Amino acid sequence: MAKLTLDRILQSQGFGSRKYCRELVEDGEVAVNGVVVTDWRSTPDTSGLVLRVFDEDWTYRERLYIALNKPAGYECSRKPSHHPAVLTLLPEQFGWRDVQPVGRLDHDTTGLLLLSDDGAFIHAQSSPRRHVPKRYLATTHAPVTEPLLQALREGVQLHDEPAPLRALSCEAVGERQIEIVLEQGKYHQVKRMLAAAGNHCEALRRISVGGLTLDMLGLAEGEWCYLEEAQLALLRAG
Repeated sequence: MAKLTLDRILQSQGFGSRKYCRELVEDGEVAVNGVVVTDWRSTPDTSGLVLRVFDEDWTYRERLYIALNKPAGYECSRKPSHHPAVLTLLPEQFGWRDVQPVGRLDHDTTGLLLLSDDGAFIHAQSSPRRHVPKRYLATTHAPVTEPLLQALREGVQLHDEPAPLRALSCEAVGERQIEIVLEQGKYHQVKRMLAAAGNHCEALRRISVGGLTLDMLGLAEGEWCYLEEAQLALLRAG
């Protein structure tokens, strides 16, 4: 396989058009593994490559796999309607790379959100056929009761669903808090299931996807990190 020229490498990493990337190199704004390079035709090895652009280091990544601790007030859309896009919490070049959320969290839902520019990964993680379990911490309006938990475990009927939807597991963790695990990923599912079971969701936080938990990542709200192979393996394992 032919090696990529430096301008194409920069473009692939989201730094702009090829023309702009060539100008960056010619202006001395790009260092390759610590050495300034001014010839955009150079073909550095991408294995372990570290680019320094505008005095900031970026490790070359063929694909991006990202975890974000989403705060409230952001929409999981590239064209938001009423709130800022969640992508505004990430570096600008990720937008150039067409990074997209894996599924969606409502604007007022917080917690673990995956993002990627790998279409196959996005499909695998969001496809209903994969049955990827997702764990949520829900704060309820009324106290949690055993009949509520039993209804969620056995299944509740939503008006636009052909069959009842049930939680894989559902446990009380406080007077007005439950941990609920779902695998379907329907629109507003936790909120609608709680309403159908006779309660109301006051706050919702996703705390795990597959075998990957938010606690493992140590991210404060609004912070993000790259997912490395060990963490991606937890997602695949579920």
